[in-house]
Amino acid sequence: MHWIAPAKINIFLRVLNKRDDGCHNIFSLMQKITLSDELIFSSGPKGIVLHCTGINLPSNNENLVVRAAKTIFDYCNYTGGIEITLHKKIPVTAGLGGGSSDAATTLMALNKICSFKLKKDELIKIGAKLGADVPFFIFGNAALASGIGDKLKHLRKLPQIDLLLIKPPFELSTKMVYESLNLRLTMGKNSYSIPQFLVLSDIVQELHNDLESVSLKIHPELSDLKSMLLRFGALGALMSGSGPTVFGIFRNAKEAKHALEVIKKEISDQYLLFLAQSL
Repeated sequence: MHWIAPAKINIFLRVLNKRDDGCHNIFSLMQKITLSDELIFSSGPKGIVLHCTGINLPSNNENLVVRAAKTIFDYCNYTGGIEITLHKKIPVTAGLGGGSSDAATTLMALNKICSFKLKKDELIKIGAKLGADVPFFIFGNAALASGIGDKLKHLRKLPQIDLLLIKPPFELSTKMVYESLNLRLTMGKNSYSIPQFLVLSDIVQELHNDLESVSLKIHPELSDLKSMLLRFGALGALMSGSGPTVFGIFRNAKEAKHALEVIKKEISDQYLLFLAQSL
């Protein structure tokens, strides 16, 4: 059985404060996009077997897919087995939520394959134990996220977004980026009104990421990538999550494709470029 695990972008991400448990309260608009991993599930005699293609990833309990499978099996007292093949296309440690999406997809797939019949709310609670972004990928295609990302509110009928994403040839640790954030610079009122998103310009106007102040300081070239996207037609550009992937929003898919073709000639082959649309 084939399942798709989509990536996400943060259209805005505000870090409100640090909690007593060391996590941060956020307010963010998260959007699934068409860039995705593929997971194939087949029944096995016993245990959890994971194969990864496209990238060298651990296939043991360090992998969120294995941990997700183990968590739902333990929760449901399931003693059967599963074999999972993960075709990885979303870059890792990129601010695109690939690992969280894989975990969420595993929970949803096994719930159906093994006839656990858990409701979405229950799957979200299980997912929250695996990572802050996992509940979103179970919840829906677009959502306002608050708390640590576990309090979710549907946003429907957003305008379609055509995107060009650029993943530089380095990684950024989410933990390090959050720990380096100067919260005094992000402090304002800790509650924000929900914007209206009627047309594409409404989305562009709301682009914001508090974590950029850290990531751009560590890697100033991220600012150059944003400028490049704007120079070649993007209406707006932003870093997603804790980075380092940056994305540009374009008027349509044709303009995004043209920008990809031009930018590809300007940067080295070590940079990964992806065309995508919102889901």
